[in-house]
Amino acid sequence: MKFFLDTADLAEIEEAASWGALGGVTTNPSLYARIGGKLDDFHAHIGRICEIVGPDCPVSAESVAMTRDEIVADGLELAAIAPNVVVKVPTMVEGLAATHELAQRGVPVNMTLCFTVPQALLAARAGARYISPFVGRFDDISDDGLAQLESIVTAIGNYDFTDSTVNGEKLEIIAASIRSANHVTQAALMGADIATVPFGVLKKMVQHPLTDRGLDAFMADWEKVQGA
Repeated sequence: MKFFLDTADLAEIEEAASWGALGGVTTNPSLYARIGGKLDDFHAHIGRICEIVGPDCPVSAESVAMTRDEIVADGLELAAIAPNVVVKVPTMVEGLAATHELAQRGVPVNMTLCFTVPQALLAARAGARYISPFVGRFDDISDDGLAQLESIVTAIGNYDFTDSTVNGEKLEIIAASIRSANHVTQAALMGADIATVPFGVLKKMVQHPLTDRGLDAFMADWEKVQGA
């Protein structure tokens, strides 16, 4: 499983990249606004993220347009920022049409806000490079987001989908709207290709009480050796 960081915070991205486990970044104008960013500077900020992670690390940047022509135009502008930019497009009728057009032009698309198997299959047929089923949003309404994710992973896995860009890479499923390390564990067990996680969840994935206890014991033994 690859790990994408869901953030617009450059410091978080730099820190996660230093661990050697960062497979990509997903972001949007809302996340950028949380750190004080403005919409008219969003494209420049995407460029700064791409510089940090390097050309082999995909950066999903969300279009804020709502009609197919506007999404395509916005997507082409985003894709021109750097070769590793992936355009995030919502799963809707206009989004499907825009995804098909962008894919035909060689622009990889991450279809987001996906909740059902039919939505995922339509996104795959449209030529998406990534599909992002949302787990936590289901949990917010007391539904089982992991069960929905598993159904999508199984359904997409029944077919040999590739995207429609010039690269023709294998379609990948991103477990999105991840709220906990357990979400990541279950997504990995069911075969999701990627988990996109907030920085706080990524940090918690490294931690465990037994690890902490073992480190405490190691330091205590080391202090005894030093004092001998």
